[in-house]
Amino acid sequence: MSLDVRARARLPAWLLALVFTTFTFATDDYVVAGVLPALSADLEVSEAAGGQLVTAFSLAFALGAPAASVVSATWSRRGLLTWALALFTVANGAAALTTSYAVLMGLRVLAALAAAAVVPAAYALVTSLAPDERRGRYLALVMGGMTGSLMLGVPIGTWVGGAFGWQATFVLGGLLGLAALVAIRATLPEPPAVAVMPVRERLAPLVRPQVLLGLLGVVGIVLGSMMLMTYLAPYLRDLAGAGPAELGWVFALAGLAGLAGGQLGGWAADRWGADRALIAGIAGFAAVMGLFAACWALRPVPLPALVPLLLVWAAVSWWIPPPAQTRLLALAGPAGPQALALNSSAVYVGVSGGGAVGGLVLQSHGSGWLPPAAAVVELAALGLFWAAGRRLPPP
Repeated sequence: MSLDVRARARLPAWLLALVFTTFTFATDDYVVAGVLPALSADLEVSEAAGGQLVTAFSLAFALGAPAASVVSATWSRRGLLTWALALFTVANGAAALTTSYAVLMGLRVLAALAAAAVVPAAYALVTSLAPDERRGRYLALVMGGMTGSLMLGVPIGTWVGGAFGWQATFVLGGLLGLAALVAIRATLPEPPAVAVMPVRERLAPLVRPQVLLGLLGVVGIVLGSMMLMTYLAPYLRDLAGAGPAELGWVFALAGLAGLAGGQLGGWAADRWGADRALIAGIAGFAAVMGLFAACWALRPVPLPALVPLLLVWAAVSWWIPPPAQTRLLALAGPAGPQALALNSSAVYVGVSGGGAVGGLVLQSHGSGWLPPAAAVVELAALGLFWAAGRRLPPP
């Protein structure tokens, strides 16, 4: 390989810093699911109430991201990321010290608002700093930080929480935030100034009913998946007697399967079309939820026997978003870029809704009802996409 080819293949340090930053935020959001039983017991709240810490983080992110992108549009990007990551680090450090559920909830909201300020800015930074021929790949890498958190960050956080207590998980989140802050300060250049898009143009996609339905479909897809993801710890405890040590490697394997599923979902969207790929993914998800329901009737089920089903669940859960986003782009037409900007908020509304709705199901009917309820939500999301525009062809 020539020196020129190697130079072009090398990823810039600022890009790796941004990937690590999105990895940090996603880890901090999802890791609560891995330490939920211990955290809820120590704070003397139900597991359904403990799961609302995920809801609070995700809802604060969903509501804060559009507002933050408007308010901070003229701010220095390096300054914005510096102060937001500092707030995130402090919020996680304080979370490790509190014994109050209400205080912890407030700290989770602060951490989420910091993340909401950074993530849209990170995508914009990639767009402005990346070479034109590498922009798509660089964006995919930064978005991939979220998938990587499930494969690496959440398992490590779960293992740390199991070994040293749930407080140590938040210490880890603070350390990750501090490392991201140092990396950003050391590597990120200030991008060239760009014209600020008026607020009316940013919100223009919402006036189109088909785009709104598509965004609601994205909410439903993520909501259905997160209903089980948020409460996976109590579900596997009740079904298979799994504890924190087992959950760590379950999350690691699920993250690896999810990474593969996301790639396959994107391939299917390109080869089959977004509609057929979306139908296939949601049908697969519903089938897996049916098998989980059958396993519940046979409990206790040895955890190793559940691993293949858990891997398929993770794969189909991450298969669905690529064709859903492709479908959303088609629905938005010329407003596609603005619709994708709102897509991240829709994702986090779904995450928060998954924690909230899943908590209600857990509290009222028990963890065994989570899979069938999630299947119903996913099918409803498919109906929203169906209603949004052109009629979906049969698979």
